[in-house]
Amino acid sequence: MPRLIASVVPVWVLALAGAVIVGVLAAPSLTWLPIVLAVCVLVTFAVQLAVARKEGLVTRMIASIGGAVVIVGLATAILAVARLG
Repeated sequence: MPRLIASVVPVWVLALAGAVIVGVLAAPSLTWLPIVLAVCVLVTFAVQLAVARKEGLVTRMIASIGGAVVIVGLATAILAVARLG
């Protein structure tokens, strides 16, 4: 379990940081959020290569990318609602 957390949480932190940066610097435009998600996917692959363990690879990747999708999705919803109001 610690290996799962150690390889998943950095991607989630990156997704959150990217969403906040997009929200602050490019608030009217949401076009940078898919780029944040793409970077998270690439970082997920890099982190999993660094872990160098076959067991649980799919589970770790699903957790990393799934969490990043949820974080970026919530950021998109929040920024879209803020944009309307």
